[in-house]
Amino acid sequence: MRVRALRKTYRTFTLREVVAVDHLDLTVPAGGVHAFLGPNGSGKTTTIRMLLGLARPDAGTVHLFGTPVPERLPDVIGRVGAIVENPKFVPGFSGRRNLRLLATAVGVPHTRVEEVLERVGLRERGVDQFRRYSLGMKQRLAIAATLLKDPDLLIFDEPTNGLDPAGIRDIRATMRGLADEGRTVLVSSHILAEVEQVADTVSVVARGRLLAEGRVADLLATEAASAVAVVVSDRSRATALLAACGWSVGTDGPRLVVTGARDAREVNEALARGEVFAEEVVVLRRDLESVFLELTGPPDATAGAVGGVSNGDLS
Repeated sequence: MRVRALRKTYRTFTLREVVAVDHLDLTVPAGGVHAFLGPNGSGKTTTIRMLLGLARPDAGTVHLFGTPVPERLPDVIGRVGAIVENPKFVPGFSGRRNLRLLATAVGVPHTRVEEVLERVGLRERGVDQFRRYSLGMKQRLAIAATLLKDPDLLIFDEPTNGLDPAGIRDIRATMRGLADEGRTVLVSSHILAEVEQVADTVSVVARGRLLAEGRVADLLATEAASAVAVVVSDRSRATALLAACGWSVGTDGPRLVVTGARDAREVNEALARGEVFAEEVVVLRRDLESVFLELTGPPDATAGAVGGVSNGDLS
């Protein structure tokens, strides 16, 4: 999937123009889980709606599987499954009956219904009415619906919103499993800790603009991405020894936090040379949340931030 210079504006009731997506570039590699991250109101859902032909861009280009959309969307829509906002099912029908209705509508044999129910762990609960499903089960049924056509690309917009920890774990495992089958999963979210556990690549947006894009591991593995925390009995002497190496030394409760060293071994050796022996040495690696906050900043700091961030091209 490749998006270039995508733009979408809306007019409010007062005829004021609001820019929802502002010359957005986005590249999603084939295979794996790609996280589409941004604060609420950053243009994620609007972008997804344009990818699916549910909204028309004012400018820019979108290609799915190398095919321009929306111009040739009918040529590729059969290869795409998506959950955007709240999935719609008939409350009084069973999960199985809901899927059979959808299967008939898209020309898929009913045997496929049993396969997708099994795939999302709902085969035994397929006889239950949809209204009796938990929120997590409703989301899994929605994923089952997207799988009826056996798509190559799955797009999930905030799929874990409102779920309890068990439900989030189930959705996360399902997305990872789909990616491991060779499919591409694009998931928009603002729940960073969950995304970090499942995503291979990521795009970070704010105010409709791309701030950074690349492999999750690469975004986290920068020189300044980690610090070393040490616990020692003589904090003053340890601080002097570490500062003499040219490293920054701060405190976090009983621990000294060292930044600038290559690794924990270098910190430990510097202390040992000065005959200060650490009781504890821990590498503190920054997570996706800290990267996200560095990029997006406070609400009034994102404007103009794009120019200072290098965007990696995942082709």
